[in-house]
Order: sequence, then C-alpha cells, then structure tokens
Amino acid sequence: MVAADRLEQLVAAIFRGTGSAPEEAEEVARHLVEADLTGHASHGVTQVEIYVRSQRLGHLQPNRHAEIVRDDPPFLVVDGGIGFGQVIAREAIDLASERAKAAGVSILALRYAHHIGRLGAYGERCAAAGLIAILFANVVSIPRVAPFGGARSRLGTNPICIAFPATPRNPPVLVDFATSAIAGNKCRIAMAKGEEVAEGLLQDADGNPTRDPGVIFSEPAGSLRPFGGHKGYGLALACEILAGAIASGVPTLPQNLRAGRFLNNALAFVFDPTRIAGTQWQDLTDSVLENLRDTPPSPGSDGVLIPGEPEAQRRRVLQREGVPVDPVTMAALHRIGGELGLDVTAQLFG
Repeated sequence: MVAADRLEQLVAAIFRGTGSAPEEAEEVARHLVEADLTGHASHGVTQVEIYVRSQRLGHLQPNRHAEIVRDDPPFLVVDGGIGFGQVIAREAIDLASERAKAAGVSILALRYAHHIGRLGAYGERCAAAGLIAILFANVVSIPRVAPFGGARSRLGTNPICIAFPATPRNPPVLVDFATSAIAGNKCRIAMAKGEEVAEGLLQDADGNPTRDPGVIFSEPAGSLRPFGGHKGYGLALACEILAGAIASGVPTLPQNLRAGRFLNNALAFVFDPTRIAGTQWQDLTDSVLENLRDTPPSPGSDGVLIPGEPEAQRRRVLQREGVPVDPVTMAALHRIGGELGLDVTAQLFG
C-alpha cells in the first residue's frame, strides 16, 4: 500500500519530467490517484506507463487546452488537440456547465482528446454544480470488444456516465460503467498478478469463452465481451455513433486507427433539472432512493447500495489504508522515475 498523497506527488513529478507544466502534471496525477481511490485501478496510476509511451510516440501532446471550434447554444464543440484528456475534458465540461447554469442546457461534443480517464469524474463535477450530466464516450484505439454474436473485436470499451446532484437527504448519484463486461486494463492487471477473471467476460480469438486475461494481449487477440449480452452491445454501439460518428467524426473504424494512438471522444448532455421540475425533483428523488434502500437484503448480501456509494466507501478506506499498486505498475514507476532522475522509493516510502 502507498499513501495517496505520496503517490500523487510521484506521478506529478514524472509528468513534470516529461514536459508538462506543474498545473497539468498535478491535475493528471490527482485524477489518476483518485481513480485508484475509488476502486477503478484500470484508470489509475497503471496508465502512467501508457501515457509516457504515448508522449514518446508523439500521440500525446503536453500543455494543450480545450479549443472551442463551435459555440452555437445549446451546442458546444471542443477540440482537444490530443492533449491530456484529464485537462481537456475537465475544461470542456466546465464550459458546458457554465452554459447549462446560464441557459438551462448545454450539449457538448468533445473530440481528439487523449485518454480522459474515469468518466465519472466529469459527471461528479457537473453534479457538484447542481446539474445532471449524461455522457457517452468512444475509444479510438485497438478494438478490444466483440459485438454480441461476433468472434472478433470491433468496438472499444465505450463508457457511459449519468450523474445526479445531491438532494437534501442524499449524496449525488453516479452511474458510471464501461459497456464491456470488464475493462481492458483490469485484464492487464489480472494478467500481471497471474489471476484469472470471472466467467463470461472474455472470449478467445475464435470466440470461445475463456477466463485467461492474456488472450486480450496475444496474437491473434481475443476479445472482451459486452456486458449483458445484446444490451451492452446496444449501448456500446450508441456510444460509437453519438461520440464517434456525431461528436467527433472519428468512430472506431480501421482507417481511423494508428499504431500506438489512443483517442477519446465524447458527447455530453448537461442540464439544470430545476428548469423542468423546480425543486420538486429533489423530494421525489429522495423518495425513490429511500424506497430502494428499504429493500430487504438478499441472502448473503449487505443490502442495496445506490450507484456512487461503493466508490465513496472505497475512497474512505483507501485514503486511510493506502492505495494498492500492482507489481507491474510499481516496476514501471521505478523504471520511468529512474530514467527521469527521481528517487522513487524515497518519494513513495521515505
């Protein structure tokens, strides 16, 4: 376990060493460690090695900012110039939130950002401003997800997020998930630990079910399956059309793929619920949530949790106990940090 603040300081130092301004390095580091704290290690510091490699290949440009290319209310189109997605997407969602607070609604199209990380972070930001956000993203990289009924990958993990503000009696509600049955980097972490994954999440290159996460990184590669069969596939397709075809003009097609390149595009609907229902929506939402919490627990269960509560619980525990870092990620931090002249052991444990 590593103290979250020490891990964040190390990651920020690494990105300063690779060319980021201090503010950018700190924002990216904070986002990655926060992903680990919420239990989403696939979007956490394991990404450092991937980002550094992308920079060296010229597929990630430091110190870029969100560029407005169309501002025609309620529509807002923002280009990221393949800058750090954590910075670009945060700037873009803040612009959309400002417009939604003023006019009631904003429809944001974000294109050409590098990996934007945990989508829920941007939903949380809107919810904190009293807004509802519905976000769809596509992933333009090596396809990892097979369409339902298919033997080969054609889609990215294409996440969806829906965030609701806090109400008088309840914290914000955060629905945030990939449309694949498992995240690709969770397979990478499981492979590094020598672990198998649960049944029904993966298939090999012939479309046969497997629990071996290594099939995703072999050649010919296996695939992640969509969650919920045809239902997850339908949502992944919706993300591909909304974020890839409509928002950015860059769907995950062979002609848009470049070796080693990773892009995220997104379409977000951000709106003020009071413009529709006044403050009544809060009391009704509280009633819905409390009715759910009142559900008797099923055998072996601790009871019903509201989306967003598991992440909040993990954050409290890991802030106290430290962040788990898998051996492969730790070795990468030592190697990259050493190349930049950083004493990684002292930074993390000194």
